[in-house]
Amino acid sequence: MKKSRCTESQIVAVLQEYDAGTPIAGLARRHGIHANTVRLWKSKYGDCDVSDFARLKQLENENSRMRRVIANLTLENDAMKELATKSSCSPRSAKKP
Repeated sequence: MKKSRCTESQIVAVLQEYDAGTPIAGLARRHGIHANTVRLWKSKYGDCDVSDFARLKQLENENSRMRRVIANLTLENDAMKELATKSSCSPRSAKKP
């Protein structure tokens, strides 16, 4: 995903100006962004403030870390299952009657 050129505080400032009634074309021109970017930010971030952005970033990092952990555990589980099925030495076959 492409990294934004604007910081969270800049995005919040632009959205606050937009909510105050500034025309979107002039707002976009003044900040050097496209009008559709302002609309996208409005739909994505809505009524967020700077502290909400920090929490959102923290949750996204935690979510990605959890996904990696789950992927690793799934691979280990699959490897253990495969090893168990390929194994010719099971406890019953080791015993001789």
